[in-house]
Amino acid sequence: MRIAIATVQVPFMHGGAEALAEGLREASLQAGHQADIISLPFRFSPESEILRAMDLWESEDFTKLNFYEPDRVICLTFPSFYLNHPDKQCWVLHQFRMAYDLHDPQNPQSLNDETRRLITERDTEHLSRCQGLFALSQTVAGRLARYNGLKAEPLYHPPPLADQFYSAPHQPYIFSPSRLESLKRQDLLIEAMRHVKAPVWAIIAGMGGQYGHFKEMVRLYNLEDRVRLIGYLSPEELRAFYANALAVFFGPKDEDYGYITLESMLACKPVITCTDSGGPLEFVSHGSEGLIVEPDAKAIADAIDRLAGHPVEAMKIGINGRAKYDSLELSWDKVLDALLN
Repeated sequence: MRIAIATVQVPFMHGGAEALAEGLREASLQAGHQADIISLPFRFSPESEILRAMDLWESEDFTKLNFYEPDRVICLTFPSFYLNHPDKQCWVLHQFRMAYDLHDPQNPQSLNDETRRLITERDTEHLSRCQGLFALSQTVAGRLARYNGLKAEPLYHPPPLADQFYSAPHQPYIFSPSRLESLKRQDLLIEAMRHVKAPVWAIIAGMGGQYGHFKEMVRLYNLEDRVRLIGYLSPEELRAFYANALAVFFGPKDEDYGYITLESMLACKPVITCTDSGGPLEFVSHGSEGLIVEPDAKAIADAIDRLAGHPVEAMKIGINGRAKYDSLELSWDKVLDALLN
């Protein structure tokens, strides 16, 4: 089968969506199919650029790709869903959330009502025409139901290089790897370290728009001896930091999915997450695979102190997490079976 994977690319940003597209292509190739990723750049502003991208994808006819017509098209991201092809499957990684749950009428840079209406109407129209409608997670499926009245089947997949994660005896630090952005809420961990009584560090990996702000927070709170911002890590370094951590903090706001949860479970590490974190809550139960607390610095500090003060409990929770991951039987074979059959 010839498979076209349609998505968008925010220039100079590489995250979970890009890793997923690459994983899907590689799995398709290994299964004996022809597969390629077809993407276009996406611009967040001005609003006219968002509307132009919608019109551009709506004009795309994927039955005419030079000499080849794909047998199946798999659309991943807004607004690639709008393309034309008679056999179009949509695996929604996320919608343009600024038009939905992240709309803030108090923000002068928020989308205007007419743009939000157009996005909602055209999302609903084109997604309803897909031959199959899947969602990255139950969290994403819930948004599709709430805002668009559409029913999507959650379709989970393994994180990149899942078989290369391992566990080691813990060292006294909480690990928090993610892009440094407001929605990822690493500021909660920095705030929490002001209240943590146990002799542990917080190690925050990654880069992003909030790097300068988080660095300034560390300075203002005199936490240089307790919090480290260590920037980018190689895949090998990332796995080593997971393996040796006491626990992993991942407390984003309504995350779509979150590889970090699954990677923590693969490394047998308890996950500290929040009651409003979305995707992680689909895998973590309080006291079993991790600790779920309010998005509050003191509550997070108490969770860190609990795990630091009870290392045997922390180890058992981490083992539970690995057992939970194994029970999910996540595989690209299952993903392909859903998308291609």
